[in-house]
Amino acid sequence: MTGPLWQASAIEVAAGIREKQFSCSEVMTSVVERIRALNPKLNAIILNLTDQALAEAAAADRALKGLAAPGPLFGVPVTIKVNIDVEGQATTNGVPAFANLIAPGDSPLVRNLRRAGAIIVGRTNTPEVSMRVTTVNPLHGRTRNPWHADASPGGSSGGAGAAAAAGFGPIHHGNDIGGSLRFPAFANGVTTLKPTPGRIPAFNPSAAVERGFLAQLTSVQGAIARTVQDVRLATRVMAAGDPRDPLWVPVPFDGEPLEKPIRVAVTRNSHGYPIHPGISRLIDRTAAYLSDAGYEVVETEPPSIMEPARGWFTVLLTELKGTLGPTVEQFGTNEVRQIFAWYYELGTILDLDGYRLGLADRTRMMRAWNVFFDAYPLVLTPFLMRPTYPWNYDAQGRMQTKDLFDASIYSYGVNYLGLPAGVVPIDLVEDLPAGVQLVARRFREDVILDAMAAIEQRAGRLVNRLWARG
Repeated sequence: MTGPLWQASAIEVAAGIREKQFSCSEVMTSVVERIRALNPKLNAIILNLTDQALAEAAAADRALKGLAAPGPLFGVPVTIKVNIDVEGQATTNGVPAFANLIAPGDSPLVRNLRRAGAIIVGRTNTPEVSMRVTTVNPLHGRTRNPWHADASPGGSSGGAGAAAAAGFGPIHHGNDIGGSLRFPAFANGVTTLKPTPGRIPAFNPSAAVERGFLAQLTSVQGAIARTVQDVRLATRVMAAGDPRDPLWVPVPFDGEPLEKPIRVAVTRNSHGYPIHPGISRLIDRTAAYLSDAGYEVVETEPPSIMEPARGWFTVLLTELKGTLGPTVEQFGTNEVRQIFAWYYELGTILDLDGYRLGLADRTRMMRAWNVFFDAYPLVLTPFLMRPTYPWNYDAQGRMQTKDLFDASIYSYGVNYLGLPAGVVPIDLVEDLPAGVQLVARRFREDVILDAMAAIEQRAGRLVNRLWARG
């Protein structure tokens, strides 16, 4: 490869270390220097582990001599979001009251990354209780978007998205219950995959209670990276089973080959939202890229996304109010309590019968999409139907919060359906990164990743333009 090692992909790093083109220490030193130069301004990493990472890299170099088969991420720098357990460190979730909540063990995905040889270089920022589409909290402060200081880095994995774009290592962990992997990928010009629930095991040893039932069915762990190949590799590694998550599903990562050409349904239905023309043009370009790659691109309408979006805003919001709501009221700032109040006003809080019936009706929605995927194994949708927003847009008022939800129905609607979805960057819209979303049948992440790789090959890597600025 050419260029500094901090720009290298995880695949390039792991291969270069195995082939002794460079050492773990050389890779880590390059990444650490990048972090120390830029993170004071960006605040993407809020727990700096660079000294520890340098020591682990040196130890990895010594250990490599005796390894017949190093792990697939041997020597690769990674970051972990601060709402997931890393043994001996605080799982703060951006809340001052949790500053001393020390994890007694690693979560499954952290264990899987370590076993593959990855080295944790830092913990990334999240908003309070990880439930905003921007990233700021009173404990760790605000994360800035590396493209523009006043733009949101997305949320809730905004620290991970900014770290990926800035060059703080090739792989960055995040999670997603309504778009928290995909908003940061969109806003920072990087790529991600929201896996199917059950693909990557989830468990926090520090948790005092279990998550709500519907949260368990809609929330996922995943990776943000600069290349589709790295997202694929990180997802494969994190997806190894763990007995602590009984909902983990041992489905092969690569499914049965699909009949060619693979049909892609393209939807432009904004459901009444004034979609930005720049976003519409990205859909056009992506459809052309897929057609050029040999896909059969068809303009057709999938089952409505509005029903599952409303389901998220009724059934899931009802559960979140009962589970997360008391934490927000007891420990949250006035700002986050106000934003949650707007969430409740925009949604509908159900009684027990409403919750029960709504949860049952989710299966009907899932069935309709499942049948549609028989004819069209991929669906190309907008992700956010407007450009990236100011960093505090959701705190400016109820209408701004509503605007973000109206613009992102294809985000949280997909969560409610339990479908995998990827976001890949295409170009700038109003001088800020923007991308599109691809959705597939449950546990067909491989189909999404193949299509995103074809798109990336034609659109190029957007972060190269950021790095060219210096």
